[in-house]
Parts: sequence; structure tokens; C-alpha cells
Amino acid sequence: MSIAEAKMSILEKPTARRQQEFLAAVKRSKRLHGSWIKAPETPAAFKAYLQRTQGETHLSYWVVTKNHALAGVINVNEIVRGAFCSGYLGYYAFMPYNGKGYMSRGLGAVLRNIFRVHGLHRVEANIQPRNDDSRRLVERLGFRLEGFSPRYLKIAGQWRDHERWALTIEDWKAKTGKAR
Repeated sequence: MSIAEAKMSILEKPTARRQQEFLAAVKRSKRLHGSWIKAPETPAAFKAYLQRTQGETHLSYWVVTKNHALAGVINVNEIVRGAFCSGYLGYYAFMPYNGKGYMSRGLGAVLRNIFRVHGLHRVEANIQPRNDDSRRLVERLGFRLEGFSPRYLKIAGQWRDHERWALTIEDWKAKTGKAR
């Protein structure tokens, strides 16, 4: 296994073979997710999620433990190339793996991948103001607060306010000491 593969081993590409495990993790984590996110809860929603992950404008990853249990999900959505070269980050943990560092390591690996392999210049995370765990996660990884958007995203049937956090490749390199 190469160094790059070892760093990515906390990540796995989403596949249909883990549908039952994924849906059980979503159900188990419903209270954790609360009004922060709306994860796929049914076989039909899971199938639609997998179809979205196959598009050119999306990158999707599952965060896995050493024993390959599903610990969380990280998606880079609505990727735009050209002069913008950016995408929107979405993520959520699964219980009982939340708060154990899996999402920090997983998101660190995703950032390496999107900046070094996929050539993105910027990624943005939109976070509801009271989601302290999510805010701490992106702050640890070097994201900066760029603004506030009232009623920005519709989640669980309601338009919700969000803070806009962003990270550019230059900020990422400065934070991690990584040369391209």
C-alpha cells in the first residue's frame, strides 16, 4: 500500500452493497443529526443518493473505522470547474463514532484528495449557527468564517440560517505545510 493509499484508507467510496448498514446507521443516528441534516432513510432515498454520487459534479466518501464500520459521510457537491474551481462540502457522523476523531481524519483525507488529486481551489461548508461540533471541525482544519446567510438551505422541511465557512488550497497548504 502506498503512502497516499494509507492516508486514504479511512475513506471508502459509497456502494450499494452497504445499503442495509448505511440505513441502520442513519436510523441509529437520527437524534444526533436532528435538524442539522436530512440523511437518506429509505432504500429509495439511498438509491437516489448513490446515483447523485456518480455525477461529475459530486465526490462522495464514507468515513470508516479500522474495522471498516461506517463512521460518517463526506460529500463535495455542486463542483464547478473553470474559473470558479470550487465545491460545497456536506458531512455527518454516525453514532457511536461521533466525537472520536473519525470525521477530522476523514475530512483531512478528503481535503488532500480534492486539492491534490481533483485540483479544486476552494471548498465551502455551510453550517447552521448552533451546530458547534461542525463549526469546531472546520475551524480545526483551517476553514475561515466568510459570512452569514439567512434561510440559506431547506433541511427537514424548513429554511435554515447558515454560516459560510471556506478553505482555499493556499490556506490548506499554509495550515498543513503541504507543497503541491
